[in-house]
Formats: sequence, C-alpha cells, structure tokens
Amino acid sequence: MPRSGRHRAMLARWAVTLLSLTWSTYHSLAIPQVTECGLSCSQGFTCRNHMNRNVFNSFCRHPPPSMSRSVLESLMLSTVMKCAPQDGCSLLLRVQASLTLHESLRGLEACSMSLDTKETHCHNMRVSRASRRQQVGQQLQVHFNCFEVSMAQSLYITLRTVPHFCGVQLDQQYHVEDCRDEDVGRNVPDCFGEAPLSWDHNLGRPSAEKLSYWVDRSRKVVLVQVPEAPGSPDYYLRLCLKWVTCEDAGELVRVTANSVSRMVSLPYSQEMPCLCLESWPATPDAVRTQACPFENDTEALWDAIHYHPGSQALSWEPACPVSGHVSLCWHPGPGAHCLELENSERPAHGRVQYLLVDTQPQLCLKFSTSLGFWVRCPFKQPRFPAWKMTIQWAPSRAHLRVAFFSPSPTSFQVRLCHRRKMWPLACHRTLQATPLPPASVSRGDLTTDPPVAFVDIPRDEACGPDTCIQGWRTDMHFSAPQQLCNLQCGTHDVPWPPLARATAEAQTPWTSDLTEQSFSAKSGSHFPAKITSSR
Repeated sequence: MPRSGRHRAMLARWAVTLLSLTWSTYHSLAIPQVTECGLSCSQGFTCRNHMNRNVFNSFCRHPPPSMSRSVLESLMLSTVMKCAPQDGCSLLLRVQASLTLHESLRGLEACSMSLDTKETHCHNMRVSRASRRQQVGQQLQVHFNCFEVSMAQSLYITLRTVPHFCGVQLDQQYHVEDCRDEDVGRNVPDCFGEAPLSWDHNLGRPSAEKLSYWVDRSRKVVLVQVPEAPGSPDYYLRLCLKWVTCEDAGELVRVTANSVSRMVSLPYSQEMPCLCLESWPATPDAVRTQACPFENDTEALWDAIHYHPGSQALSWEPACPVSGHVSLCWHPGPGAHCLELENSERPAHGRVQYLLVDTQPQLCLKFSTSLGFWVRCPFKQPRFPAWKMTIQWAPSRAHLRVAFFSPSPTSFQVRLCHRRKMWPLACHRTLQATPLPPASVSRGDLTTDPPVAFVDIPRDEACGPDTCIQGWRTDMHFSAPQQLCNLQCGTHDVPWPPLARATAEAQTPWTSDLTEQSFSAKSGSHFPAKITSSR
C-alpha cells in the first residue's frame, strides 16, 4: 500500500475510534431506560419486597451496643426512564444503597417525600432469614427502581434500617431533571405535548405531522405549531378551563392560511389540571380537539383556602373539577402523619366549609384523590390567635397542674392517653378544666397573663411511662389537641420548676422533663398554604 494510502487508513481508524469514544461517552451520560421497575440485591443475598406504605413512621428503637451507627454505608440517587411506544416515557427514581449486614437487621426502608406537597412514598425490603444468618458482616447492596417521580420535582430521600434504629439513617435531597435535559425533553410527553398525538417508531417519539404544542413553564406560555399544508383551513386556538364545557381562560387566536408564522404563543397565569388547549379548524360544524398539558399539576388546587374571622369558618373551593375528599387533620408531633379529625370528611366536588374552627398551627386540611394526598396548614401564619397549655407542679405537690392561657374566655378539656405501637393513642379519662375569672388588666402576652382555666391531675397518673396529656378547646366544632408526652417528673424534693408549655407556636414535644429549665418543644412539620382572610 502506498504511504499516502496507509496514512489515510490510519486517519480513518482514528476517526472511528474517536466516534466510538464520543458515542459511548454520550450514552454513559444519558438517562438510562429500564423495562420494568423492581428490587434487586447483591449476589449471594435473597431479598424480597415486603409491604409498601405511604406513611413515614417516626418511631425508633435504640440500636444494640454491637451495632455501629455507620452500618448504612452509602446512598446514591439517579433518574431512570420507563418507556412505552404509545405513551412516551415516564421518570423513575433509582435508589442505590449499601450497608453492612448486622444480626439485628431484617432489611431496609427507603422513603421519598416531595418537598412541595409533603406526599410520601416508601418501599420496604426484607432479607431472608437464611441470608441474614450466612452473610452477617458482609456488604449488602440494594437497588430500588420503583419511585415514580415528575419532572423538576424536588425530593427528600430517607434510608433507614428495618427495624428502625434511632440515629441510624441516611438522608439526601434530590432534584429531578426537567425539559432542559436532552433525554427528558426528547422522550417525556409533558415536554412536547401534541394534540392529537401520533407515534413515530423510527424516531422513538411523537411525530409532528399534526397540531403540536410545547409548554414553556419558565415563561408560562403554551407554544402551538399549526401545520402548514396546501389548501389547509384557518385554525382557531384558545386556552380554556374544562368543566362541563370549556370556559374561556385566554384570548381566542385565529391562524390564517396565509399567516407568515404558524407558531402561536398562548400565555397562562397558573398551571391547573383543567387548563386545556382547544383547537378547531375554521369550518362549519368543526370538531374541537382538546389537550390538557397540566392534568397532573394539582398543586394550585389546594391553596384556595379562605378563613372568615367573623364566623370562624374555614372554606375551600376547587378551581377545577376534583374527584376525592377533604378532611381536617392534626399533627401530633414532629414528622408524624397528619391524623384526621372525626366527622370532618367531605366530598371535594364543590365548595367545602367548616364552621367554628380553632386557629391552631397543627390543624390542617388534607386533600385525598386517586393521585395521592396533600396537606395544607393555613394557621401556621403568626397573625392567627393562639392559646397555650402549660404543665407545672400543683400546690399540693401530689398533683400536676395543667393550665390554659387564652386571649379570650374559652372552655377546655384534658384527656389522659397512653401510647400504642400504632395511632391513635388509647385515651381513657377526660377531665373538664375549671374556668378562672378573667384578668382585670391584660397585657396581651400569654406568657405573663394569668391562666383562664386549669386541671389538677394526680402525679402517678400523669407521670407514667408512655403517658400523654392532651388539652383542647370544647367551644369549637373542630379543634386539635395540644399534647405533651412522657413527663419525667423527678422527685418530690426537686425545686419548683419553670412552666412547661405545649404552645401553638412550638408544639408537641415527645419527651418532657419537669426538672429541666424548660420543655424540649420542637416545631412539628407544617405546610403553609396561601390563605385569604375575609370579614
């Protein structure tokens, strides 16, 4: 072969090698696709899915002395796609974890919580008994692939042992890719919505032969591309809110056959599940086509909460048709599930109103649909009036005094309860608080004003293990209790302690010690909502 020919052949081989490296690098950076979601463990271990639940359990037990708190070694998160020819691709979160197997461990639990909605999904994995006996001290790697996620979603991932040992967990925040990612933008239908859709099997994505639209969430516009074809008619386009009929939600646009540009920009103010793009040709009796790009964007629906101070009523009215129910709930402690109040469930088909509602930070609205549930706590804002419950020694020193402070005369009750493995608490005794005469001069400060009511409880009943004291208003139709648990009362000889408070601003500690300077009152989880106050 002449020298020039050998030189060209060498350059060709270098070019092929460079292309191969570039292609492999591109694919290594791409979001991988999976054919099915599931659970897998490292070789030599037998694992199985246990019971998946969507409740984040905050209870834990102390780890055995032989267990290191670093038994959980690593937590890695990544996005994968699961694709179907007719539906495009959906996004999943892959959770990869490794741990050193200890004889006390039965498995792992991974939970994903949306930072926007506080909706939680958990997957529970168990290691077979035979594997646990044979592989103690060995490294176990686990892959969870079945967390369904949405574009641009912010998540908080928690990895814990089964059983859950206190202080043995890993946490990590994760942000899912959006349409700016090449793989997501090319494969996820929300990034290239079309009406109607047709699938191009060669491209592996919807084709653009018919009317196509794209959603630009950063600019809050829907971009519509009207196809150009010889003899095609004019087209009408508009955004509308789809109830029984589609009601105008924007300007009606007519795209003429001789328009210079066939691209139309339709602005919108808020993503709503019933906000749809409607199009039809400008011909008699034309069939109208609707596509709703935000049908899974329900966030804005739950913020339409109103409080009416005059009637002390809390109301909510959906801006779109909703199938589900609404209820009032309360948070018993940090990280705990929001517990529904009795007789508060209402269908979510239209306006919902609750009369005589106590404005407490831990009192929330819970919305449940087939897509999941959402919690909003409108009274977290400081402008709403609050009452306080405190506990101190009674003058007899054989009792504890539960005192209530309120800016106005109010009726209260106290209930003694015992913790169980599962909620609700087992409550067995209810005591009516004794009202006190109102102060002649009020400073407007609940910490210095005298109490409005009190209850004395025998020390032996209040200070028992796993005992909780609940106090709540009885002059309201809907009130959530303030709660204090596990009072460590010390001995009769301790000095008179300061007041211990279960307040609306710093609610529901789990453990309290009357011999300490104050209660360890940590804030619970609250999810503020937009709320308007009308008189």
